[in-house]
Formats: sequence, C-alpha cells, structure tokens
Amino acid sequence: MINIEDTLFVIIDVQDRLVTMLNKQEPIKKTSSILVNSANIMGIPVVLTEQYPQGLGKTILDVISQVDETSIIEKTSFSAMQTPEFADRIKSLGKKNIVIGGIETHICVYQTTLDLIAAGYNVVVAKDACASRSSDCFKNGIQLMKDAGATISNVETILFELLKSSKNPCFRPVQALIK
Repeated sequence: MINIEDTLFVIIDVQDRLVTMLNKQEPIKKTSSILVNSANIMGIPVVLTEQYPQGLGKTILDVISQVDETSIIEKTSFSAMQTPEFADRIKSLGKKNIVIGGIETHICVYQTTLDLIAAGYNVVVAKDACASRSSDCFKNGIQLMKDAGATISNVETILFELLKSSKNPCFRPVQALIK
C-alpha cells in the first residue's frame, strides 16, 4: 500500500481548453480538485503540468488556485518526463509512489506513466481523475497503463489508502471533500 510519506500527486494538463473538449467536464474538475485539496491537507507534494498553455489555456481555476506557482511545469512533449524540469522536480522530491491523473488519458497521462515506470517509480492511476475526448480512447489508455504495470485505482480508494485509519488527523477534512 502507498503511504503519505513516500507519495506525490501529478496532475497532467487539466487545462481550460482541454476540459471544454470533454463530453463530461464536471467529473474531471471535481476529482482533480479533490486530489489537490487532499494533498494539501495531508502534506503531499503536487506537481501540475500544462501542455502549451499559450494555446490550451491555464490549469482550471478549481485546481490552480490550490497550488503555488512553483508547482506548475509547462511542457510541449506528451510525456512530462521528456521535460527536464519535470523529471528533475520528480527526482528532487524523492518519492517512490506517484498518483497520477489528468487529460488525455491515452496520450499525455499514458506516456508520462510509461516513462515514470521506466524510471523506477510505482505509479497509481486515479482512473476517475483521468479523461479523454473519446470513451474508447480513455478505456484503451487505462488498459495500456495497466498492462505496463501501473496500478489502476480511484480517488476515494487512494485517499483512504493514504489515510490508513479514521484516527488519522487528516481523516475528517479529507472525508469532507468526498461527501
């Protein structure tokens, strides 16, 4: 099981224009926000990426308002690991478990996940915090990540796995986010 001390969250490209291209926008907004809020409560580092923000816009307000500017890394490669600043930041945080979510499941989340696994990280995909324009592409991306060795989970399961117990002082504030 993953734990708070060895985990970081990565949110890939949950940007204004990408979100508006999705059929179901509200679930990704909600789950991304819950992940970042929960990370803040539990003291888990968060790294956000933005794919070409000049063209695709900034990270959605619900998410970007919860992090400081240094948590955001601009990229043009589909795999965030191909952006040296991202790879260096991940390495400098010294965590072995990476919880990942974002847009699009079958492109940027998938490629980043494969590169993270190749670099020796344990990757947990928050399936309900991922999205693609097409449900077939979404399903394919999830299956490809599973086949590559990523653990496929969901936001609520991940959060309760991190908390371990209702006696954890972060339990009530995190629980309030998912009610």
